[in-house]
Amino acid sequence: MGDMASYQWLDDDGPAFGSPGVEPRWTSSKKDAVSTAYSASSRVWFTVSHGTLNEIYYPTIDRPQTRDMELLFTDGETFFHEEKRDIAYNFQYVHHGAPAVRVVGSDAAGRYTVTKEMIADPHHSVVLMNVKIAGDESVLARMKCYALLAPHLHGGGAGNSARSVLVAGRRALLAWRGPTSLAMGVDCGFTRSSCGYVGASDGYQDLMSDMRMTWQFGQALDGNVAVMGEIDLAKCREFTVAIGLGDGHHAALSEMMQALATPYEVHCARFIEQWTRVKTPPELAAVSMDEGRLSRVSDNVILTHEDKTYSGAFIASASIPWGASKGDDDLGGYHLVWTRDMVQSATALLACGRCETALRALVYLACTQHPDGSFAQNFWIDGTPYWSGIQLDEVAFPILLAWRLWKRDALEKFDVFPFVERAAGFLVRYAPITQQERWEEVAGYSPSTLAAVIAALVCAADLARAHQAVELGGYLEDYADWIEAHLDEWTTTDDGVLLAGVNRHYMRIRPPAEGEPFHNPKIAPGHMVLANREPGERTDFEDRELIDAGFLELVRYGVRRADDPLIVDSLKVVDHVLKIETPYGSCWRRYNHDGYGQRKDGGPYMGWGQGRAWPLLVGERGHYELAAGRDVKPYIRAMEQFSSIGGMLPEQVWDYADFPQEGMYFGQSAGSAQPLVWAHSEYLKLLRSVVDGEVFDCISVVKERYGVAAGTRSFKSNVEIFQTSRPVREIAAGMILRVVDTVRFSVLYTTDDWATKTEKESRPAGYAGSFADIATAAGQAGKIVFTFYWPGEGKWLGKNFEVAVV
Repeated sequence: MGDMASYQWLDDDGPAFGSPGVEPRWTSSKKDAVSTAYSASSRVWFTVSHGTLNEIYYPTIDRPQTRDMELLFTDGETFFHEEKRDIAYNFQYVHHGAPAVRVVGSDAAGRYTVTKEMIADPHHSVVLMNVKIAGDESVLARMKCYALLAPHLHGGGAGNSARSVLVAGRRALLAWRGPTSLAMGVDCGFTRSSCGYVGASDGYQDLMSDMRMTWQFGQALDGNVAVMGEIDLAKCREFTVAIGLGDGHHAALSEMMQALATPYEVHCARFIEQWTRVKTPPELAAVSMDEGRLSRVSDNVILTHEDKTYSGAFIASASIPWGASKGDDDLGGYHLVWTRDMVQSATALLACGRCETALRALVYLACTQHPDGSFAQNFWIDGTPYWSGIQLDEVAFPILLAWRLWKRDALEKFDVFPFVERAAGFLVRYAPITQQERWEEVAGYSPSTLAAVIAALVCAADLARAHQAVELGGYLEDYADWIEAHLDEWTTTDDGVLLAGVNRHYMRIRPPAEGEPFHNPKIAPGHMVLANREPGERTDFEDRELIDAGFLELVRYGVRRADDPLIVDSLKVVDHVLKIETPYGSCWRRYNHDGYGQRKDGGPYMGWGQGRAWPLLVGERGHYELAAGRDVKPYIRAMEQFSSIGGMLPEQVWDYADFPQEGMYFGQSAGSAQPLVWAHSEYLKLLRSVVDGEVFDCISVVKERYGVAAGTRSFKSNVEIFQTSRPVREIAAGMILRVVDTVRFSVLYTTDDWATKTEKESRPAGYAGSFADIATAAGQAGKIVFTFYWPGEGKWLGKNFEVAVV
């Protein structure tokens, strides 16, 4: 239990109610009561809800969590106030350039005022909350304040333990789970303390019963616990609460005590001084509609989501969507690394001129790359995978980041080519079919995924040639060309049903056909089953019945022109089906029949619901409108108005009439993640794009190759790719049939029913595998029949494939 010489256990009144052998006072109590989990991450950041310190996370420990550190007030006789219910706080930043928060509020009767400031200790893994109480002296003289905290260490509320301790002559509270410890103390010292089980013997239950602190339980072990410390306001009208974390008791207590040894004013000045070194480019403010407020907040939000222990690790959000309704069975939330979200963050930082930070992100990603070149769907900041899906865009995005840094000559001494070669090899082995698209739900041919894959392969080819791998560069480029040549064929419908008069448009995704990777034989051809639908709702849909705006990524990266008729027609369908006009501007849902969102009755998503409008999609549309040469101001203004009072952009906004019973208001944040870092990244990139007069994410080598006027291309795709996992059934005469495999092979083929035969050895293409080309002549007819031999295994395939030449 640590160094016993450094602190002393305080037994007080013995074990808490709810401990083994001790009956709780309320029969409704539950030792393992369900409650929300919040994450550890990077630089310290927090959000404030009704003045309560929520979603606290710390820089140096992997996955420690706390929830609802709040203050309770009572005079012991006439009132008991819980601040999140009884005190209405306003909100402001202490300094416009730093995430230091000040909230001021008072009780309903106006008897006292509470002013709180919250920052991170610039040098320790500690959150500091400075509190000032003012008001009627006759009331304050008999008031007491209580700091209540429910620790959620290592991702959950269950299995935590807590104890009152005496350290350096001061009473403090200590909690732990596994190797991680948490310490809470106050600079004036707690006069009393207690540890209990949530809903049974915690301090809130004690005070609620008679407005007095009656219990002083010394410990609460192995449960969903809450700790509480008393502050005598008659003696101390200003105080600073510190919450520290560490690997073990001594580390947590030392961090907390070190922080309290320095006056809060000094900490705050240092905090602001360090943050004001991070200057958001003033030119972004010049094109904003709010004088740069959201751009500064967005810049800071992204920076706060980088971990300090694992430098360069950017999480998607510190929040858990609908966390207040979830328990320990859902530990992930958004405080994980998704390479898609992380590269969005790093690219936004590039838009702010932060090449060094973006390079840290790239190096971190290189260290988490799997040997086969892929990345986990998402993972903890230490690289431990969480979900196991294969998302090709998440392999493509790191290549795009590497290329951007290379073009800016910002790679320093980092050799990026081995990393890029592996990732490109994985894309070649798996594309064009992804197990999951960017909404992480269904498999198939996704326009948004293929946009990223095409762009990444062209970038990888550019890097390969620069590293004297000319043949590899050509091979990757050929593969990108092949995907691009079939793109519209794979991802569109000619028989649309969503908007009268528009029959041909991009679909959300085309499901894999029989014989293709990730095909589900239990689902009818051309159909998909949607998750998250309300019980009793239809779940089976044809691909032509579903659309999202992911095809706009084709324009973003330069694969398609903004005036491409197929893009223009598809946008008509998107606006007809997905666009929501809110009081703050236009916003769009992800796709029709989406079930991931607040329920129709305003309640939280609990495995089903109704997908709502996403502000980040406003930014995506703004980028398209810029590429089309139109005014972007309405999209900038809308994103700014969708942000919270503290400038946090939500994942989703409530997109229906006000539902005050559930706290849902048209155009304001719904119950999902807030902040969503991807949305902040999209906003910053939109501002940079306006400043530059072109889409910041557009990739020059991609646009020069594909995004040109019809008839002006300098090349024509002349290759058809055959994979055993995705066989080709026919090829146009005059084209090359490229047979590919992951290892070295020989192909034995005939074009005259084995009257003659030819054997070709495959050629290596690095991590992409090997390939052999079978040429056809113009006007040739018939079929190519072939089989494989793998010399490394001494094995024949044992069957023939046939490809018609037409």
